[in-house]
Amino acid sequence: MRAPHEQGRLARRRERAGWVFVAPNLAAVLVFLLFPLGVSLYLSLHSWDLFSAPRFVGVSNYRRLFVSDPLFLIALRNTAVFTVLTLVPTVVIGLAVAAVLNRKLAGIGIFRTIAFLPLVASTVAMAVVWRFIFTTDDGLLNIMLGWVGIDPMPWLTDPDWALVSLSIVTVWKSVPFATVILLAAMQGVPETLYEAARIDGAGALRRFWSVTLPLIRGPLSFVFVITIINSVQAFDQAYALTGGNGGPETGTYLLGIMLFQNAFGFYEVGYAAALAWVIFAILLVLTLLQLWFARRSEVES
Repeated sequence: MRAPHEQGRLARRRERAGWVFVAPNLAAVLVFLLFPLGVSLYLSLHSWDLFSAPRFVGVSNYRRLFVSDPLFLIALRNTAVFTVLTLVPTVVIGLAVAAVLNRKLAGIGIFRTIAFLPLVASTVAMAVVWRFIFTTDDGLLNIMLGWVGIDPMPWLTDPDWALVSLSIVTVWKSVPFATVILLAAMQGVPETLYEAARIDGAGALRRFWSVTLPLIRGPLSFVFVITIINSVQAFDQAYALTGGNGGPETGTYLLGIMLFQNAFGFYEVGYAAALAWVIFAILLVLTLLQLWFARRSEVES
């Protein structure tokens, strides 16, 4: 049996070894997360155009954002509509595809691979491809609609339809991720529960509603949160599909486009930093609300 002083020395050695192992991760968090956050908060209280020295303006950037910039309300409204148009189809389609892929059928691995392909595709590349598909005159989608007697749709030239088109592209990109998470959760549901439900006479829909959904509530909430975060932060697909101005008119003028324009188009870095913190606050509130609703539903059940 070791003496107390030897045990204490061994404990200190283990503690130092632990700090050595976690030091690189802590340094990465400090350099790539905490430091940029601190700089962006500092810049949000200043006026800076990348060339002259930052000038302290206090909360003027935030006051301008909420009081005197009508484009912020437009971007906020478009982002809210876009989030709803993306969230609901992503969750519904993701659940349906995961339920289908969860079956034990011959060749199901091939269909799983096909379903997951959009997950590894470049967002910008697939947005460019969809841009050709949505072309009004000779786009593939309007050609197919013409086969059934439907007139060409202004997918990217009408402000309302442009936002719908952007939502379609985002759903196409988001569904595979949701499917991966939900399929993994479904495969963790014990088969004995389904057998018991079958014995009780429950059909496929009843088993899905009463057995599957309650047991995948946690992963489903995770999909909700991640989809909302990705929708509010959407930029690259909007930029590639409709350009960096949020057109046509302001149809796809999202918060991400507004942030990009002010930072790299107008060189108002302080104002863009303030907008970034507002986006962060919106995401934080939405995430906390979703977690609260999820925890409340678990308690009630």
